[in-house]
Amino acid sequence: MQTSLGFVAPGYENVLALFESFLAGDSRYSAQVAAYRNGLPVVRLAGGPDMAADTLTGAYSCSKGVAAMVIALLVQDDVLDLDKTVAHYWPEFAAQGKDRLLVREALSHQAGLMGVEGGFGLDEFTTPAAAARLAAAAPAWEPGRQFGYHALTIGILMEELCRRITGEALQDVYDRRIRKPQEVDFFLGLPEDQEPRYRDVIYAEDPGQVWVDPLSLEGLNSNAPVSTIMELPNIRSVRAAGMSAAGGVGSADGLARLYAAATTGVDGSQPFLAARTVQAMTREQVWGLDRSSGLDNAFAVVFMKPHPSRNFGSHRAFGHEGANAALGFADPSYGLGFGYIPRRQEDGRTPGRAHRLAAEVRRSAAGLF
Repeated sequence: MQTSLGFVAPGYENVLALFESFLAGDSRYSAQVAAYRNGLPVVRLAGGPDMAADTLTGAYSCSKGVAAMVIALLVQDDVLDLDKTVAHYWPEFAAQGKDRLLVREALSHQAGLMGVEGGFGLDEFTTPAAAARLAAAAPAWEPGRQFGYHALTIGILMEELCRRITGEALQDVYDRRIRKPQEVDFFLGLPEDQEPRYRDVIYAEDPGQVWVDPLSLEGLNSNAPVSTIMELPNIRSVRAAGMSAAGGVGSADGLARLYAAATTGVDGSQPFLAARTVQAMTREQVWGLDRSSGLDNAFAVVFMKPHPSRNFGSHRAFGHEGANAALGFADPSYGLGFGYIPRRQEDGRTPGRAHRLAAEVRRSAAGLF
């Protein structure tokens, strides 16, 4: 079914109706939603101010799930063992009592390294200098004993592991092995020739926000030209560097196609991840109270897992959300790849629009078995 908003396959008309209701209820609403089932597109919708199907915008921590696909390839290639220590691949990381921390623990937010004293400058992210500072840092708790969301530093961990193992930047491996061959419209490092497609994220600036102590471990230093993480993708140097924690930009179709390509294959091709790799990467590692956010959370290796407060899929689903309420995930139970990217920041907690659209896609898919 073709509409001015895009396309939905037969059986997915309720997804279109829900999306149209969001547009009708808020003149400022601007977003994209896309889904693939068994490798074929079933939903591609975009609407609202300055938002087309091919618009690119920031997806924040959805970037973590994208970068984790590279980690998954390294596991699949048998060059990264989740049960070896981080220090096995990165000897300097053993400092300050981190010598026994396993890769699977570090990549499920158990390292106790949310930042470093003095914070990082924006120009440090994606560089070996940031990795060296993180390796020398003392953890905030006994590594591997508790978990707390490493909002920016998990990107440094992924990037340095990739650099140590392959000799290449994670962003380059992603581009060469995933983005280009799978024709994924999501970038970890936006090329200059794609800039005309980019639109800034519109985010709330709350003057009543609680003061952030500049001596806390927030990840950014006081010289960084940002007052909130929401600014990150709107800065050209950040999206050009493609920091894997929060600097990725793309379209909802790009996210949906990526997760579909990984798990079902797209357009008749085989998935680029084997079933055993998906199982190894997406088995839940931690669940419970997140020390960083004070909220309940659940993580596999990098990937978020569904739980009552983020009910985006079945127990087999895995993916990642972003600070603007963007969401990308695969749900092997339904053969789905899903992507949602709003241009205006939303509240991402249940019952957010992304979760409601994801539920409607699953409901539609369930009727087609």
